[in-house]
Amino acid sequence: MKLYDYYQSSSAYRVRIALNLKGIDVERVYINLTKGEQREEAYAGINPQMQLPSLVLGEGEVLTQSLAIIEYLDGVTPESALLPIDPVARAQARAIAMAVAIDIAPINNLKIRKFLASELHLSAEDVKVKWIQHWIEDGFAGIEAMLAQSPHTGEFCIGDTPTIADCCLIPQVFNAKRWECNLAPFPTIRRIAEHCDAHPAFAAAHPLKQPDAPQATA
Repeated sequence: MKLYDYYQSSSAYRVRIALNLKGIDVERVYINLTKGEQREEAYAGINPQMQLPSLVLGEGEVLTQSLAIIEYLDGVTPESALLPIDPVARAQARAIAMAVAIDIAPINNLKIRKFLASELHLSAEDVKVKWIQHWIEDGFAGIEAMLAQSPHTGEFCIGDTPTIADCCLIPQVFNAKRWECNLAPFPTIRRIAEHCDAHPAFAAAHPLKQPDAPQATA
């Protein structure tokens, strides 16, 4: 398998965590989003949405969208399951994952920020930061309440083993720290993030540990 990746893509970060948890090695191809490499013809032919990540299977088939890729990985390697067997726990894991991947991340990504600057002329740094902080903190308020109220919450988002929820939450926590969001109101999220940070699979997937990161460290 071949993963098209970029160190600072939160969507690709999710898939890196899942691959590490599954113990799956893949070939990595790096697409620099800030340089617009995702819009070049060669990559657009692989992923018509011109987004990351993309996972090319051995048969040449291409999978896109991080949640779909993670569910595929769970289907082909059911050991170390990232989707709980219990129907309620499974639904809650998906709900947390979607709260990040559908509600928070898309409105803060690079494509949206460029549109805000070029089309709406909201290019001032303080405006951009305020936009990002608002939507991350707004989304985290809901996730914090979900986690605090659920009897399924354990050391991780769902129980005491990582799930798709953690694969999505941790990259968003990284983004929150990057943009200096106020995480004080979210003690459950912070506790889970600290636990995940100590897990080798999460640590190895960290953006600054990737080969394409500036001054990457092992």
